[in-house]
Amino acid sequence: MSPILAAGLLIGGLCGAFTFVMGFTGWYKDPVMVNVFIPTVVVMEVGALIWGLRKTAAMGRTYSGQVVAGTLMAVIGAAIIFVCSYLFTSVAFPSYFEDINAMARQVLQGQGKTPAEIQAFLDDQSASQTPLMNALVGFIMTIVTGVIASAVIAAFIRQRPDVLTAGV
Repeated sequence: MSPILAAGLLIGGLCGAFTFVMGFTGWYKDPVMVNVFIPTVVVMEVGALIWGLRKTAAMGRTYSGQVVAGTLMAVIGAAIIFVCSYLFTSVAFPSYFEDINAMARQVLQGQGKTPAEIQAFLDDQSASQTPLMNALVGFIMTIVTGVIASAVIAAFIRQRPDVLTAGV
């Protein structure tokens, strides 16, 4: 299997699995634990990119080739994440948006927000609270993270062109 495909599958598989861990444990309803999700999936994606880019560097890819390879890894992972996210919010946890709104309401009440302020916040969120939009955000953010991380990682993990000697 190509390193690009393997790393992309790893990104999608790890992040998709962690999404379901968050669901089955109920962490997505916990105001403290919900903050673990984004940093954890970013670390998973960057770790898989480092692993995959080490493999592609060994194949002779230079900086630009590494950035392209990392981006492709992220696109493959993002496609899997899209499907997992959609299934998570539409099939496995259909009350997901109601649950996070209830959590948000409690947090905002604890911050001393008025009922009108809380309702305005929840109303602003409601347009984007659909399985499709949620999955699309995960898809886009995975690619954005992948492009940025690949650009940084490739600066360190790449095949370096031979330096020409003075007499040649």
